[in-house]
This record gives sequence, C-alpha cells and structure tokens, in this order.
Amino acid sequence: MPLYVVDKNLWFPPVTEALPDGLLAIGGDLSVERLLLAYRQGIFPWFDGDVPMWWSPDPRFVLFPDELKVSKSMKVLLKRNAFEFTVNKAFTEVIKACKEKQRIGQPGTWITDDVESAYIQLHTSGYAHSAEVWLNEELAGGLYGIKMGNIFFGESMFSHVSNASKYAFIKYVSMLKKEGVQLIDCQVYTEHLESLGARMIERKTFLQFIRHLSVMNK
Repeated sequence: MPLYVVDKNLWFPPVTEALPDGLLAIGGDLSVERLLLAYRQGIFPWFDGDVPMWWSPDPRFVLFPDELKVSKSMKVLLKRNAFEFTVNKAFTEVIKACKEKQRIGQPGTWITDDVESAYIQLHTSGYAHSAEVWLNEELAGGLYGIKMGNIFFGESMFSHVSNASKYAFIKYVSMLKKEGVQLIDCQVYTEHLESLGARMIERKTFLQFIRHLSVMNK
C-alpha cells in the first residue's frame, strides 16, 4: 500500500489504506480543524522528527468504562483520598510533564513544541482536557486527551509519585462514565493500561463506536 502525503487541504485517506503498523499518512498541519477531523475518523498524530505522522492501527486498544479494573491497593488509596483530584486545573503543566516524561531513555519525544502548542489550542477551544492529582499542593500526576461526544481519546499520562497516574486515570474514568462517556481510546497497547482493563478491538468496530458516539460538541 502507498504511504499518503496530506497537503494543506483538510482530508485524510481511508483508514483501510493504513500500513500494517497503522501508519496512514504524513504531512499536513496540526490545526484544530485537522486534529478534530482526524479523531472523528479514528486517526491520531504521532511524531518521529518534525513531520506529522498520522496513525490508525488495527486492532485498537480501548477501555470501556464499565470494564475498569481497580486493584486492592488502588482501592485503599482511593478510600483514604491519597491525592487531591482535579480536572482542567493545570492543562499546560500536565502536557509539559508528559513531554518531559517521553524523553527519559529516548532520543526525543513525540510531544514536540508544535504538538504542545496545538493541544493547548485544543484545550482553549474546549476539546482537550486534563485530569490532575496533587500531593501536598504539588502536581503528582495526570493525563490529557480529547473529549468528543461520548468518547474520550486519551493521549498521554505521567507520574511524579508512585501510583499517581493510575489514581488520576481511575478517578477520571469514573467521572467520564457519569458524564455519559462510553469508550476511552487508548490507541496502542501498554501493559499499564491493560492492568486497568483496556483491551483490543477491531478497528472497524472502533470506527462504528466513533460514528455513534462522537459528535462535535465539547
């Protein structure tokens, strides 16, 4: 299959044209309009260098809120309110922390300066959201992603303190469930999220969920 190059026009090739590893296209920009179009089509950006790379893997790693797994140790932390939990209190700080985390043991980070700026703009526009946990009034962990309709597209998470990102994730998933969110996109497999209940589904099934659950509200 060919590797598509997208231009300044707002379009993406069909996700069925993606390479076996999920890479669909390169190029384009990170405007709010293009990013929202990508998420609505089951596509997400992931950088390797300075050029945007657009991905739509098959299968897709997701979490259904009803399937969230909470370990006994995490239940203890939640019961005693080990961290203070907030939403959208420190979006910029969260994405910066995720950006710094990606550099550990790596030659670079997929969260480039352009990505950081683009998602801060998405946050300002009301689409990107963060969840934070605090310990002694210091940011201990958190995550950020895009909420569209009843789907949350998770992007990245970090911890400065043991279990902080898990705590933030569990609290946020519980909150999203109450708000009507029925699916959380985790994009690609991680053992960390598998332990919390995430699993693989076929891309075509994921796209069906998007069509039914994703709308252009915030």
